[in-house]
Formats: sequence, structure tokens, C-alpha cells
Amino acid sequence: MSSRPAINPWFVASAVIIPTFMEVLDTTVANVALRYIAGGLSASEVDSEWVITSYLAANATILPISGWLSAHLGRRNYFMLSIAVFTLASALCGMATSLIQIILFRALQGLAGGGLQPSSQGVLLDSFPPEKQGAAQTLFGVAALLAPIVGPTLGGYLTVNYNWRWIFYINIPVGILSVVAAYFLVDDPDYLKKERAELRRQPLHFDYIGVGLLALVMSCWEVMLSKGQEWDWLGDPFGRIQTLMILFVLGLAALIYREMRFVNPVVNFRPLSERNFAASCILIFCCFGVLYGASTSLPGLLQNLFGYDAYVSGLVMSPSGFFSVMGMLIVGFLLGRGTDARWLIAGGLLVIAVGNYWMALMNIYISPFQVIWPRVVLIIGLSMIFAPLNVAAYLYMPRHLRGAAVGLFALLRNEGGSVGTSMAQTIMQRRLQFHVSRIGEFIDPLNPKVHVFADQGQAFFYQETGDPAGSQLMTWQALEDLRQQQASAMAYFDDFWLFAVLAVVLVFLVLLMKRSVAEKGTHIGAE
Repeated sequence: MSSRPAINPWFVASAVIIPTFMEVLDTTVANVALRYIAGGLSASEVDSEWVITSYLAANATILPISGWLSAHLGRRNYFMLSIAVFTLASALCGMATSLIQIILFRALQGLAGGGLQPSSQGVLLDSFPPEKQGAAQTLFGVAALLAPIVGPTLGGYLTVNYNWRWIFYINIPVGILSVVAAYFLVDDPDYLKKERAELRRQPLHFDYIGVGLLALVMSCWEVMLSKGQEWDWLGDPFGRIQTLMILFVLGLAALIYREMRFVNPVVNFRPLSERNFAASCILIFCCFGVLYGASTSLPGLLQNLFGYDAYVSGLVMSPSGFFSVMGMLIVGFLLGRGTDARWLIAGGLLVIAVGNYWMALMNIYISPFQVIWPRVVLIIGLSMIFAPLNVAAYLYMPRHLRGAAVGLFALLRNEGGSVGTSMAQTIMQRRLQFHVSRIGEFIDPLNPKVHVFADQGQAFFYQETGDPAGSQLMTWQALEDLRQQQASAMAYFDDFWLFAVLAVVLVFLVLLMKRSVAEKGTHIGAE
């Protein structure tokens, strides 16, 4: 059994949760500011998307190897180093004078930030006894789930009212405070100190080939997700997506083959052999795909069809953050009372399905208040899942594989968000084309409603302009605008409908999991 720190574990938790919240926040806070960043650095908005892609690719590369780095550097040292470099990179991003500079600094920020989530979760697992793991993972869930919700609102507020550079500058005081808190409150447990001492006595066999393959795989993956729709996926006439996909598949196969045969792999896939952990990885991947997909589709709907700016659309979404915290507190209490995590996960998936289906039934004539509640239901469902999934994932995990498991789990959680965002954008664009075509089938001279619209429209515009030919053109343009508007709305609603179906299908995966109750006297991760 690992030793417990003399310091109250809740103080330790506060020291690791704040920088984790800061890092997760940065995955979404810059999304709403891309247009302003592009304008401030004299770049195109399309090119500014590399600000997001470089961060995600670097972050995804470092997550799986965070367990190896923690073991060799010491988890406390690695955690503090990650915070310090992340804070420095944030300052450099705010001071960037060109697009190339901010892309490089964002990549550095992503490399540093990738170590924060696994390290903080590892600290929580070692700081709390088994019967309190539900409460500990609830606290971690508040940071990991609330940050993507708050990010667009905070980013929109700072960008609109101050300057886009402040979305990076706000990390500086938080980072400095976090380094000081970690220095005084966080310590490595005895088993990690012994493991590090044993590693230091052995010759260092660094897996350079594994790291190179990992960087290739994750870079191809992130660029493919980011640019897939823009480059027309497999229809790309220049072969860029096809090349990236081939490199990704071959690189992933080589990486798995290499790491499964290497004595001291930098990416350890062995935790996936544990049934609960493997099922939890699939669930967290899909759930965060739904979260990020819905969190990008809803602002797009509000801004493109309702005319809201980034800040106002963020305000419409922000009430769900309060309910997510309340939901997690209730779930943490239930886990502490011995509730099986599987039933909470299944219930949360069904609530997610209800929230998405509710949003799929919306129309473009609703008020902002009618958008808030479906979003609240969706986030409550996600808050029911996060902490139980973390308990179920690590309950049967051997302690010596815990570091690798935390890194893989965090990687799949983040990559689920990337896939969800890309999938939502692709489906929206493809379904937009479909609905525009279907609606156009009814706009023909034989449709009497078209004649009525044309007559009324021409009379209105003629009264406004006095130009018969111009009023006719404006009438047909108004009809085309209505077609595009309705088709766009239906395309967004198709996204929500698909996410609802996915949530229902995932319920059947819960049936494959083992009983997941963290009771007093059990040893999470015991060998």
C-alpha cells in the first residue's frame, strides 16, 4: 500500500487541480480568438488554425510518455517542470509578433501541458484512500469537464473586451502560484521513490525510435483531423490526406510492434489488456467526442444563424457549468456510498442521449433560454460519467502500470475531443449540401407557394426601392438565403441526433465491464 502524505490530501488536490484546469482550458480558450489572432498577426484565418493544431499535436505526443518521464524525473519534479515551461510558453505566445512564432510557442505549450493531466491524476490516486477515490476523481472531473465549458466564454470575453493576447497572459499568475503550491504540498509516495532509485541504478535505455514513431503518428493524426474537411478528406486532389493516413496507419502499426517488444517502452500499451480499463478508454474517448462536438456545433449554430458574437454565445452555454459541478458533487457522494460506477455511467449516457436529442428537435425561431436547458441536460449526463469512469478505469489496474495507464487515458480523452470536433464539422458540411439539394427540389415554377412568395417579395422590395428588376432579384436572393438558413439549421441538428444515437449505443459497452465499487479495505491498483 502506498504511503499517504502527512499534508491533508484536499490541500494536495487543490495544488494539482488548478494547473490542470489551466491546461485543459487552453485547449478551447483560443478557438474563439482565431479570427482576432489572424488579424493581429497579419495572417489568414485558415492559416491561424495551426495555432490549435500545433498545440493538440504536441499535447497528444507527450501524453502517452508522461508515465515514463514521471518515473525517471520523479513525478513531483516533472509536474513542477511542466507548470513552469507551460507558464513561460504562455507568456511567449502572448508576446508573439508573427504566426510562425505563436505556432512554435503553442507547440512548446502543448508539450509542457501534456504532463499536467496525468501527473495530477496520479497524485490524486496516491493521496486519497480507496473509499474516497470517488470524491477525488470528482474534483479532477470538475477541472477536466468544466474547463472546456468555460473556455469559449472566457476566451470570447477577453478577446472582445481586451485583446487576444490576454488569453495567454492570464496563465502567468496562475502558473507561478501553482509552482509554489506544488513545491510545498506535493511529494512522491514511497513506491515511486523506490522505482526511481532502481531506474537510476540501471543504464538509461531511451526509446528514441518509439518517441519518433509516436511523434509521427500523433502529428499525422492531428493534422488530418484539423485539415480533413478543408482538404476534402480522401477526395484531396493533392494527396495530402491520403499521405497522412498512410503514414498514420504504418506508423501506428510500427509503434505498437516496437513498444510491445521493447523492454522499457516509452509508450506502454499493456494497461489496455485490463478489461475495465480498455472499456473505460473507449467510453471516455467517445464521451469527450460528444462533448467537444456538441460544444463546437452549438456556438456555430448560435453565431451563424442567430447572429450572436463569441461572448454572447458563450454566455448561453455557461449555465451548464454550474449544473456540471452540482452533478459531480452528487455523483462523488454516491460513489463514496458504495454505488457501482457502472450504473452511474450507463445512466449518464442515457441522459447525454436525451440532451442531444432535445437539441436535435430545436428550430431557428427559439429564444436563448430554450437553448440553455438542453445543453444543461447534456452536461449533467457528462458529469455523471466522468468520475465513475476514472474509478472504474483504475480499480483493477496493477500499481506498476498506473503511470502508463493514466497517460493513455488522458491521451484518449483529449483525442476524443479532437475527433468529435472534426466529425461535427465534417458532418455539418456534408449534411448542409444534402439539405440544400433536397430543399431545392421544391423550389420550382410549379409550386404555388413559390409564386406567392415571389409576388409578395417583389411587392415589398418594389415599395422599398422602386426598381422592378432589382426587386425581382432581391426576392430570389431572399429565397436562397432562407434555403441556406434552413439547410444549415438542419445540418447542425443532424450533428446532435448522431451524438444521441452514439450515446445510446455506448450503454451496451458498460455491460462488458466488471463490478466497479471502490470500498474501504480494497487497494486500487494493488498487484
